[in-house]
Amino acid sequence: MIRSLTLFTLLAALTGSAFGADKIPRLANGRPDFSGIWQTTSAAEYDLEPHAARIDAPPGAGVVVGHVLPYLPAALEQKKKNFANRDKDDPRLKGWTLGVPRGIYYPEPFQIFQRQRDLTLVHQFGHSVRTIHTNGTDHPGGDRNQFWLGDSRGRWDGDTLVVDVAGFNDETWFDRAGNYHSEALHVVERWKYLDANTIEYSARVEDPEVFARPWDLSVLLHRHREKDFQLIEDYRYTLEYEQYYPPKPPAAATQPAPSQPTGTP
Repeated sequence: MIRSLTLFTLLAALTGSAFGADKIPRLANGRPDFSGIWQTTSAAEYDLEPHAARIDAPPGAGVVVGHVLPYLPAALEQKKKNFANRDKDDPRLKGWTLGVPRGIYYPEPFQIFQRQRDLTLVHQFGHSVRTIHTNGTDHPGGDRNQFWLGDSRGRWDGDTLVVDVAGFNDETWFDRAGNYHSEALHVVERWKYLDANTIEYSARVEDPEVFARPWDLSVLLHRHREKDFQLIEDYRYTLEYEQYYPPKPPAAATQPAPSQPTGTP
């Protein structure tokens, strides 16, 4: 019995679950605390579906449950056009806000600040800032809310944060392969710790104007723990103006060189 108990204790310690021990960070109210800087290592940003290597993308196994996005026929034709013109039509190339869920699995870090009433997500790319309200409030009324990041309202299902996101515009894509959505987009996210430094992020996506049925994706997010790691400005929309900022003093006027005397002294 002692031997069995010792083995159980060892295995539990290795898995971080010794007698229900809880090693994930929590707020004072007991809820999981997702504060930190996070980033995915998946290839979802290049193409949500399984894909071979392309000149502009590494190969990837895809992150969509079932592997294939269920496009309506007309929407699939638009997706093909997006793919053909991806080198110039991807909103990312303009430095625009990436949207939801793309901003989560884009291969740049984002930071979460969490309070009891909300979570604030700050993305390195494009300076996007998103608030997930967890204070029991609902989406604002009306049917013409068109936000780049939608409107996010969260609730807790045990230790899983469930976020309902609605009220989108149609200006963002899901990835660099041209997968897209309409203003009817509705996303339900689930954020759950696998361990203290890994979040399992999943999202159910529905858009009856583009897809025949809802579909799901899932990626892992890893906590940055490097010393002094921080977000660094990546706002590419301003790059063409960099030559003007900060303002530079006017160039000094060029003085003519003194003339040399001529003739015999």
